[in-house]
Amino acid sequence: MTSTPSLHAMFGSDAGGTFMGVEFCEDLDRLAQPIALIGAPCAAPYKSVGAYCANGPRAIRDGMAAFTANLSHHDFEVGGRIFPGEAGAADCGDLPFDEDDSRGNRDRIRGAISKILERNAVPIVLGGDDSVPIPMFEAYAGRGDFTILQIDAHIDWRDEVQGERFGLSSTMRRASEMRHVERIVQVGQRGIGSARRAEYDDALAWGVHFVSAREVHRNGVPGALRHLPPSARVIVSLDVDGMDPSVMPGVIGRAPGGLGYWDVIELLDGIAAKAEIAGMAIVEFMPERDVDGIGALTAGRIVATAMGLIARRQQRNET
Repeated sequence: MTSTPSLHAMFGSDAGGTFMGVEFCEDLDRLAQPIALIGAPCAAPYKSVGAYCANGPRAIRDGMAAFTANLSHHDFEVGGRIFPGEAGAADCGDLPFDEDDSRGNRDRIRGAISKILERNAVPIVLGGDDSVPIPMFEAYAGRGDFTILQIDAHIDWRDEVQGERFGLSSTMRRASEMRHVERIVQVGQRGIGSARRAEYDDALAWGVHFVSAREVHRNGVPGALRHLPPSARVIVSLDVDGMDPSVMPGVIGRAPGGLGYWDVIELLDGIAAKAEIAGMAIVEFMPERDVDGIGALTAGRIVATAMGLIARRQQRNET
């Protein structure tokens, strides 16, 4: 044997296509599926680091490429096929971006998510830096009230960094200023981030419910889920550095003691059982820092599970 054995060949799958082989939708105005994946490689990066997560969306797709022929197989995370009914998901490709046009990047993300919501679909955004969720959150304005559940090692409550107010350290402060955001639950904080005591105090004064990584390790995820009322429509923002480097090495700022794979899965499962996943962004994945594709596979598995949970909620609502 002259090459490394690959599941791609064994399962009849191909890399470089859509996420898990779901249908491709190039025109959002023609979106027909109730779940829409879309890549947002860059929003408003700091000039000092640039679009350092721009290759994340493609890497997450490639991380699940071995399973593109397996959508009809049993998935133990959701207890059956990922899509239990006739409907499925569409992969809408990646949005274009310009490192020198942050406003334009945000406008494109906001516009794309708005179109997806207008088509009554649930968006799953593959990032991209952690400023990508800001225009995503903005797209929900005028559609009711929403809860944001963020998983992150950092709290992202800086007003500005290096003159940028819409960067990755300001995501949750910008979210707190949106009238349709009625509740924020932040899970997984640990270590030292960019926040000073003043930002932490501002978040507490606004009403943020913090559930640190240490608390999750001590008590599990129920401590986070108890902050969600049954009626909540929840937008999940997963900054993958909220996870432990042992399962998610592909981040710019590794720190020990993060959430495990099953912590994130149980959080998603708990949200879907108690409330509603109204959208999701998975951001801050930096494939250049990954180790043997471990992080890409972990991110891909989380996305696949989220799709299955959303599809089951939609099926229940239809019956």
